[in-house]
Amino acid sequence: MFSPFISQATSVRAIMFKVMLALLPAIAVYVWYYGPAILVSITLASITALITEAAMLKLRGRPIAPFLRDNSALLTAWLLALSIPPLAPWWLVVVGTMFAISVAKHLYGGLGSNPFNPAMIGYAVLIISFPLQMTHWLTPHGLGQLELSVMQQLQYIFSGQLPGGATLDAVTMATPLDTLKTQLHLGRMPEEVLGMPIYGHLGGIGSEMVALAYLLGGAYLLANRIITWHLPAAFLASLFVTAGIFHLADPAHYVSPVFHWFSGAAMLAAFFILTDPVTSPTTLRGKFIFAAGAGFLTYIIRVFGGFPDGVAFATLLMNICVPLIDTYTQPRVFGQKDEK
Repeated sequence: MFSPFISQATSVRAIMFKVMLALLPAIAVYVWYYGPAILVSITLASITALITEAAMLKLRGRPIAPFLRDNSALLTAWLLALSIPPLAPWWLVVVGTMFAISVAKHLYGGLGSNPFNPAMIGYAVLIISFPLQMTHWLTPHGLGQLELSVMQQLQYIFSGQLPGGATLDAVTMATPLDTLKTQLHLGRMPEEVLGMPIYGHLGGIGSEMVALAYLLGGAYLLANRIITWHLPAAFLASLFVTAGIFHLADPAHYVSPVFHWFSGAAMLAAFFILTDPVTSPTTLRGKFIFAAGAGFLTYIIRVFGGFPDGVAFATLLMNICVPLIDTYTQPRVFGQKDEK
């Protein structure tokens, strides 16, 4: 029998596989509300990630097979595909994935050496370089707009053509966060805006259910001890408190904190992005500081910034601070007295 103090090591491949498994409920809900276009994006991103990973490993003189089988490139591809519009042109997915793997990951030495989350780097490059294409989000089923069949979605992704001369405005819409920001700037009250057909009970119709599915996947990761509760709890608490302070101070201009939990990529960030062990702090206090800072910045960018969601930029800004956070949050060495 094994001693209770000895545990079996978990491989990188197994960890990445379980994280991808935890994403499946959100992907299923995504398909239910928005159609199969997201599956095309995930497939394109996965193929591109594996090809780019193999090419970079070859250039660096590293063995290809072991690194391709660790699932890290595939997880980056999935996270990036889930962060961009499902109807994005094929080349947009390819460009973002290639940049994430080649520059954000391998330029710094590969898995374990990259200071920035590769998927968020890929997203940031795309939103800055191609803002128009990154704003065309599919309208969820049931809102009365033109709905595309499977073949019509494939046709647009690969050719840019819509059936019957239809325009993108007929099949896409702004995100709930972007719509809220625009309408509030026009002087409308939050209650009036949230009464629009695109909003549900917690966030946008469809997107709130995807967020709940991310929460379910996060619970699976917590139950399997793939992640700990510190980062998700600190991020969600910081986002909630920050949004709550503004809402209590001026409810006529700022919505409730629950809306910010279930809109945009908040749940995806809490359980799947900030919990990246490579780009997050190693100390317990550092994890709280890192995630709390990301939650605060996410809200500030959402409400006062020029982008509809602030998760990617908040994550990258806090990634910059990780070495400093780790330096100043190291626990006292056992057997040594505090200098104070």
